Amino acid sequence: MRFQILAVVLLWLAVLPFKTAIAQTDSIPREIPDSTLEKQHSPTKASIMSACLPGLGQIYNHKVWKVPIIYAGFGVMAYLIVFNTNYYLDYRCAYIESVNGDKNGNYAYLVNRYSTTELASAREYYRRNLEITCLVSAIWYLLNILDATVDAHLYSFNINKTLSMKIGPSVEVPVASREMGGGIKLSLHF
Repeated sequence: MRFQILAVVLLWLAVLPFKTAIAQTDSIPREIPDSTLEKQHSPTKASIMSACLPGLGQIYNHKVWKVPIIYAGFGVMAYLIVFNTNYYLDYRCAYIESVNGDKNGNYAYLVNRYSTTELASAREYYRRNLEITCLVSAIWYLLNILDATVDAHLYSFNINKTLSMKIGPSVEVPVASREMGGGIKLSLHF
């Protein structure tokens, strides 16, 4: 089922440029030369690409420097998931052995060192950390898609030299009081 969905998405991505090219040529007035037309940058395409393979939407947006950051985040999340899973399973099995009264089982080093309540507490601690790590991983994945979408929307955003922002100190002249006030002044020029 997953393979079929992936195949349909990849086929759609392969056909999409041809469909948009045909639609654009039908609506283009004939007096405009082709050299003046700009190629449209699709936020939808960037989102789908980033959803299929994290980082692919960033490559499509020509923001290749973000790809190592994305995969470093996924690497950290994968490490934390494995770490918390291993400890959760160890403490869970040790708790089961402790409840059953088995002092010489595979997890005797934990059973003989901690009480049953401490083992249950440690098990719940690592289970909670595992769930939080999985949730943060899902959020990281969604942020990857959101970043690709926003970058694609801003791909053709033109910043002129006349658009600027200056940050500087500000001194407020007292009107009703005797004390002068200071602050930060933001000046937008466009």
